[in-house]
Amino acid sequence: MYAIIATGGKQYKVAEGDIIRVEKLGVDAGETVTFDQVLAVNDGELSIGCPTVEGATVSATVVKEAKAKKVIVYKYKRKTGYHKKNGHRQLYTQVKIDKINA
Repeated sequence: MYAIIATGGKQYKVAEGDIIRVEKLGVDAGETVTFDQVLAVNDGELSIGCPTVEGATVSATVVKEAKAKKVIVYKYKRKTGYHKKNGHRQLYTQVKIDKINA
């Protein structure tokens, strides 16, 4: 059984027991999160929502909140002496999928 959920402007294919990284949710570790934007559920038969599946939710437990690896942004224009180096670390929340309620 799997489901496709939408959170943080992205879509994720999840099954029970999966550990995924989503955009920062602002929830402490150990707490439970419910994703109600379920786009599709497959439990032997595929159910596709328009835009979401009625009454379907996905329950997950927050494992941790952290920062991803640093991404270097380097801007450079030739012949002018212009260069600019910048770094960015994206915040994320790691969750473990507990149950798919369809």
